Amino acid sequence: MTDDVKVLYSGGGVFDGERMLPDGTAVLAEGARVAAVAPAGEFDGFAGETVDTTGGTLLPGLIDCHVHLCLGAEGDPGGAGDKLMPGQMVMKALERAQAALAGGITAIRDCGGKDYLEFAVRDACNQGRFLGPTIRASGRVICMTGGHGNRSGRIADGIDEVVKAVREQVHAGSDLVKIMATGGVMTPGVNPEDAHYSAEEMAAGIGEARRFHRRTASHAQGAEGVLNATRGGVDSVEHGIFLTEKCVEEMIERGTFLVPTLAAIRNIIARRDDVADYVIEKSLRVEDAHRRSIRMFYEAGGKIAMGTDAGTPFNRHGDNAQELAYMVDVGVSPIDALRFSTSAAAELVDLPGEGRIAVGGAADLLLVQGDPAHDIAMVADKDHHRMVVKRGTPVSARSLALATTARQAVAAF
Repeated sequence: MTDDVKVLYSGGGVFDGERMLPDGTAVLAEGARVAAVAPAGEFDGFAGETVDTTGGTLLPGLIDCHVHLCLGAEGDPGGAGDKLMPGQMVMKALERAQAALAGGITAIRDCGGKDYLEFAVRDACNQGRFLGPTIRASGRVICMTGGHGNRSGRIADGIDEVVKAVREQVHAGSDLVKIMATGGVMTPGVNPEDAHYSAEEMAAGIGEARRFHRRTASHAQGAEGVLNATRGGVDSVEHGIFLTEKCVEEMIERGTFLVPTLAAIRNIIARRDDVADYVIEKSLRVEDAHRRSIRMFYEAGGKIAMGTDAGTPFNRHGDNAQELAYMVDVGVSPIDALRFSTSAAAELVDLPGEGRIAVGGAADLLLVQGDPAHDIAMVADKDHHRMVVKRGTPVSARSLALATTARQAVAAF
């Protein structure tokens, strides 16, 4: 969409990323930016394009703070990915990013890819060469020998090697650094409750990332690993399955975000016949603790940002918005689920121009049926989505098909 095209969204409700705005509020987008947010009467006589939002709610595009574009949500996504050539992996990753966008996700944070292949997708989408969400990417996760993520991560043992691994991610072009503090569900032979890196190793890695102005995320499921990451100054704890009162207290004290990723365990258990036995065993063991931990952290007033772990078994790119319903299911209010998926997520991912409907901000918008502040299904179920807009451009099956056609033409040249 050219910079001088103006579009007025008027008639329905508006959630600005923090709260529902007064009835009768309209939003004017000019090109890729929001130009005005004001009572609809102030736009009397507007002669440009108008989108009638009556019966619906306009909100910022959603932000998913934890996805894996190099995983395709198969029963064994790592095994499926190993069968792809690098070029095929890049194309698959682009398709997954576009599927997320079509599902209302206008920005994503990739929390662990494969050989930096996802960086090509990030750059293409962020530069506008392909239609896609805004992407931040961590590159290779950093893990200990035999630790969670060792299949495709950067294995590093000891403070010096962890620091070197962080520098490698920075050199490769990472936007953030992800360090694996504990075992996990998807890696055979490791216990999610076990701390992997020592407190000293975690602090060294996080400190080195901060020295180079990179934010940090830590896969942290067991309490000891959560505390190691939190005390080391990590920006976000991913999953947080076995939180204790001490974990919650220290995370809140330091302003550490929690990214719940409830969709990951939920989808594994729902398709247990199609996933390895060891994955099912661990998923069933952690399910209740995970729900309790998220509820405890929320009720204590902790900072939460939406994330899905999309790409893990049957956790499909494009269905990301279901995470909002899963959050509400464990006790999060609908309005907070919306906030965690927009303005709070933008704060974590460091996207100051996104996650809010505000003058000068990005025209990244999602129009849904009904009022999601009262019925979260209106945003969680993409069947209720009426329109997705990225940088002022409506996202449609046709626009994505045109992008696919263009890729096919280049490939055939």
